[in-house]
Amino acid sequence: MILREEQAHDRNGVDALHREAFGGDHGDVVARLVGDLRRDDPTALSLVAEESDQVVGHVMVSRCRVDAPRRLVDVGSLSPLAVAPSRQRRGIGSALVRRVLQELDVRGVPLVFLEGDPRYYSRLGFVPAVGRGFRKPSLRIPDAAFQVVELSAYEPWMAGTFVYSDTFWRHDCVGLREADVGGDRRS
Repeated sequence: MILREEQAHDRNGVDALHREAFGGDHGDVVARLVGDLRRDDPTALSLVAEESDQVVGHVMVSRCRVDAPRRLVDVGSLSPLAVAPSRQRRGIGSALVRRVLQELDVRGVPLVFLEGDPRYYSRLGFVPAVGRGFRKPSLRIPDAAFQVVELSAYEPWMAGTFVYSDTFWRHDCVGLREADVGGDRRS
């Protein structure tokens, strides 16, 4: 397996991967979200996992902010993460997350947030953000699903409200909707 930055020629494969991994209408929404994040945030970090010249995994971290009392802090939002269903449970997603966090640490990003299953992401260093000085951007986000990892550039004063970029709001990709209750739509 090769982990590398996404290239322009990967885009159709990445879109198809999200449609397959998330399924149905939500897969289409995630594919459109990724396209708009590419356009709206040129600093976004997008990595793919490749096997046999095929994209089998993808992770993206785009710029969001924490509204801290001292000033706004640029942070990352890890979303989305997808692995081809036929290749899940083989460590591809974990490898992508570890690699993207290493790269973000080198780039001086202090914090990375996500919405997801704490059983999965806690193995990768994420902890519940509520209770650590961070407030959710939406009441629809379950406390346990709102998670953060602190990287080397983090300083304790960098606490406050996490603020998604407008792109997430335009696609209605913040928090759970009624159709999502009982399942974890984010991975």
